[in-house]
Amino acid sequence: MSDTRSLAVRALIEIFLEDSRPKHILEKLSQHLDRRDRSFVMEIVYGVLRFRDTLDWVLSHFLKNPAKVGTFTQNNLRAALYQFYYMRVPDWAVVSEAVEIEKSSAGHGKPSLVNAVLRNILRQKKRFEPPFSLEDPISSIAINTSHPKWLIKRWIRRFGEDGSLQLAQADNKIPQLTIRTNTLRTTRQDLLTLLAAHEVESVPTEFSPDGITLRQIRSHNELDFARGLFAVQDEASQLISYLLDPKPHEKVLDACAAPGGKATHLAQLMRDTGEITAVEKDDKRIPMLRDNIGSLGIRSVLIINDDIGSLQNAGPFDRILLDAPCSATGVIRRNPDIKYKRKAKDLDEYRTKQIHLLRAVSRLLKEDGRLVYSVCSIEPEEGEQVVNEFLKTSQEFRIIDAEAPFLRSFVHEGFLRTYPHLHNMDGFFGVALCKRR
Repeated sequence: MSDTRSLAVRALIEIFLEDSRPKHILEKLSQHLDRRDRSFVMEIVYGVLRFRDTLDWVLSHFLKNPAKVGTFTQNNLRAALYQFYYMRVPDWAVVSEAVEIEKSSAGHGKPSLVNAVLRNILRQKKRFEPPFSLEDPISSIAINTSHPKWLIKRWIRRFGEDGSLQLAQADNKIPQLTIRTNTLRTTRQDLLTLLAAHEVESVPTEFSPDGITLRQIRSHNELDFARGLFAVQDEASQLISYLLDPKPHEKVLDACAAPGGKATHLAQLMRDTGEITAVEKDDKRIPMLRDNIGSLGIRSVLIINDDIGSLQNAGPFDRILLDAPCSATGVIRRNPDIKYKRKAKDLDEYRTKQIHLLRAVSRLLKEDGRLVYSVCSIEPEEGEQVVNEFLKTSQEFRIIDAEAPFLRSFVHEGFLRTYPHLHNMDGFFGVALCKRR
């Protein structure tokens, strides 16, 4: 029996039962595997996460209630169906391995059921091959792209049926790895040359002056030869630092700093001078934040493990970045499990917290200072609505235009927006606010 397929099923069970982050589960379970087997496990796990509802829709035609077969068998069937429809694995091998996995499950398995269901699906495989033709556009997009109906419904109101389908399809594409040059140690051109010397195909990002997109590379762990010369950061996230536009020797606050991508980028733009206060409330994220800062050789960042309330006597700051906790609907392509964790009511709950945080950090800004509010969400409740609500009670603030020319194509009425299906980068919202004298 293949250990890789069994590990993939175990990972899926932990992700769905324990609400665990896929990345952390995979790191724990697959650390003993070689690169090829680890990639195989990752493809199955992330593939099932991307298309779970699509696979369940197929299963529902062969099982009266797929959930009643038990978590173990349900995820084994999902993994098998993903291999049937989305991977180049021989059908006979998929069936054989799925049955063996059931036999090994210490009393939880249903090998006869799995064998019968999979062989029945194979006999009708063409009939149930995605995409499916469904009359209702909301159901059609939701099932074919495995997105919740509540999300597709609101997207159709904003983007139309075609735009919503394109956005949902973009969420299911495996994103290329984008890195940011550590300009304190090298230049983008020199890093591109180094990557080429190691036969890593790479191209400069279209908009961010510091970004590089890597082709065929899935993990930064394959770039040990360039350690300390880059940070993993999507191009959209890089643009937010340019919206804040910090200057050398300034006093800057990064209010929700982990994992440190923006804090370290701000330090680069400031030539590692001045002082950046990086605040992170979550104890578990501090080691990652510290490691990312240290790996780039940055010294101007001061980490504070506390909430914003602890900083009331720390200001005023020249510039403040609030990259607030959010629904993360802009980064589904990197975290497909988000689709199944979020509910419509979450948006209002996030908005309430975001407005509270924005008001709290705004008190720490000096006169004529700049505050950037950003989220990796594409929902207006967490973007424009938060800012407009804030401005109603904070009339000393005003929206200011993005200064960098490469940002202007993303800005409308002062609000910066990026979308996966339009810009081939993560979905982000950002706005720059100035505090008047």
